[in-house]
Amino acid sequence: MDERRRRELLAAMGIRLWQRRPDRLPWSSDRDISTESPAGSVEFPSSPTGPWEFRLEEAPIPTSQGVPASRLDWEALQARVAACTACAELVANRTQTVFGVGVRDADAMVVGEAPGADEDRIGEPFVGRAGKLLDAMLAAIGLSRRENCYIANILKCRPPNNRDPRPEEVANCLPYLERQIELVAPRALLAVGRIAAQNLLGVTTPIGRLRGKIHHYRGIPVVVTYHPAYLLRSPLEKRKAWEDLKRYRRLLQS
Repeated sequence: MDERRRRELLAAMGIRLWQRRPDRLPWSSDRDISTESPAGSVEFPSSPTGPWEFRLEEAPIPTSQGVPASRLDWEALQARVAACTACAELVANRTQTVFGVGVRDADAMVVGEAPGADEDRIGEPFVGRAGKLLDAMLAAIGLSRRENCYIANILKCRPPNNRDPRPEEVANCLPYLERQIELVAPRALLAVGRIAAQNLLGVTTPIGRLRGKIHHYRGIPVVVTYHPAYLLRSPLEKRKAWEDLKRYRRLLQS
């Protein structure tokens, strides 16, 4: 192999060789030594500790910056969400982002609206009274966020004073949820609340008309039911929610 080709191959591996032609090597005797390198030998690089030094030039560490959310894995997606500053008002008022919780390859996935005060403080969706009711609802059909269900929201930041998410905020955040759904690949989705259902399905239909039917999101069946916070205010509607949950269970079992 000629010298030029050898250098090209070493450069391709990130190795560069520097040459020094000393009168003596550190381990040589007092006799003179030729500075001519034998054909095919490694050249003498400059080094404070010895005549041999291979310097490996490391390639830049790849980052997810500039990569679409649709191509991120779980860790990169969560880091992207945590660092998101797309919605100035939400960033200014949040304590932390609320990414999601649960089993990341579950058959069941629940989609909610946005974090509230408790979620913003703890960093987990559906906590507090509404969260306890949701857990009870899921347990009634054999589901648990700790064992066989994943939960995420349309928005990852709490809107000030728990106002409804604005269209531009949903547009900024929806790619994160879309990627979560792709990664989980659930058998069926449960949309809880009007805002979750309308934004997931891309409709403006009232929740009363969305209930009682099977919808689809990118080929995945979707059941719509009332938000637990609404059920706490309107306990008589729990009967309808129970019908929705049974419909959802049948989808998971089919």
